Amino acid sequence: MTTDTAAPAANQALEEVLLQHEVEQFYYHESTLLDSHRYEDWVSLFTDDTHYFMPLRRTMTRRQLHLEFTRPGEMAYFDENKEFLEKRAQKLATGTSWAEDPPSRTRHLITNVRITENTDTEMVVHSNFMLYRTRLKADIDQWVGRREDTLRRTGAGLAIARRFIYLDQTVLQSANLSNFF
Repeated sequence: MTTDTAAPAANQALEEVLLQHEVEQFYYHESTLLDSHRYEDWVSLFTDDTHYFMPLRRTMTRRQLHLEFTRPGEMAYFDENKEFLEKRAQKLATGTSWAEDPPSRTRHLITNVRITENTDTEMVVHSNFMLYRTRLKADIDQWVGRREDTLRRTGAGLAIARRFIYLDQTVLQSANLSNFF
């Protein structure tokens, strides 16, 4: 490898490492906001045109795996825009949301962060998550799955323009689904 081609390749590799670090730090900050019950600050991480979607998962045969998840416009656990996320966050802040009084104790774990597409303004990022929640004296819930996000560069930094959440579970055992993913 000549010096002429080594420098650009090294620069590109460094840019990729820095971008990966930036995205991971963004997700760690997001998790901290959620686990600290700073929901309104968390909602500010979303763009005004965001789409937050968690489809239902159905057990299907191999031939029908393309039908495993519902699509936008069909039945879903969440199919929300930023305004709806803001309303949910505001309600949690009032302390009058029965499902979160007393509030849940959560831990959001984010792993396997992979940037699959990247342009000057947006990137598609896939990640795995585990959301662990305890509530009251002995209620324990956990959700495991993957997220497909579109992150957009804004004047304030990265923002979530689209989040699709795919649970590994087909049946949810929790009494409510009041947490954010």
